[in-house]
Amino acid sequence: MPPAYTSSQKQCISQFVSFTQAKESVAAKYLRSHGWNVEEAVDAYFQSPQGAASSGTTQALNKIFDSYRDDPEENPDGVGIEGAMKYLADIRVQLDEVACFGVAELLKWPAMGEFTREGFVEGWRNAGCDSIPKMINYVTALRTRITAQPDVFRRVYRYAFPLCRLQGQRNLQLDIATEQWRLFFTTGHGGIQWNTQTTPWLDWWIEFLEEKVKRPVNKDLWEQVEVFMRKTLEDENFSWWSPDGAWPGALDDFVGYVQTKRGHRGEAMEVE
Repeated sequence: MPPAYTSSQKQCISQFVSFTQAKESVAAKYLRSHGWNVEEAVDAYFQSPQGAASSGTTQALNKIFDSYRDDPEENPDGVGIEGAMKYLADIRVQLDEVACFGVAELLKWPAMGEFTREGFVEGWRNAGCDSIPKMINYVTALRTRITAQPDVFRRVYRYAFPLCRLQGQRNLQLDIATEQWRLFFTTGHGGIQWNTQTTPWLDWWIEFLEEKVKRPVNKDLWEQVEVFMRKTLEDENFSWWSPDGAWPGALDDFVGYVQTKRGHRGEAMEVE
């Protein structure tokens, strides 16, 4: 359990973190050593080897961030759509690729095409990148990691849900969800191919939703579709599926939809 801090101590920690971009545990350590004097603690941090390295990286990242701000006076700690588009182009990221969501997850974008100074500096510092060339190299490696490492793909995929919701809504509009599934579940956009030679999983899933469900997609369904996708690629014959499982109702119904489709396909082949 973390130690309990008074309200004034919490404020000191927040100020230290704001100045240094260090972790809260580091902030508390330096503040305790200097009687909770923020100015003295910050000075001591930047004079340490850890702080000196962090300071150089933080300054470099702040400089990069500042170069993309749309309105420095009105929004000094935020980058809007215009600046974000220029930045993505500079690090060679396309809007219609999964890696764009990977960058969004790293930098903790609050909305699509917008990012904050805090998220930008902390994200790239943690990634060890303090220049545009390093960021380009990071994204190149990220593209491979997204398709090769299920945990990375899942983290990026799940971050897309809140990022793509319309403001004030809890669920994803169906048309937005299907657009994102086409992005994540095809290799052409840097995702994973769900359609196989024997079963057009993605096509049937979207067809099923548009014909049978016709309603927004909640968080649970969004997340479980990715789990379901991996299961189907491991075994397309549903030996892992049970009607008593904890799948969302839409996926239970989709299993029956697929089985019906396969039956009709078999009948068509017999007629031929």
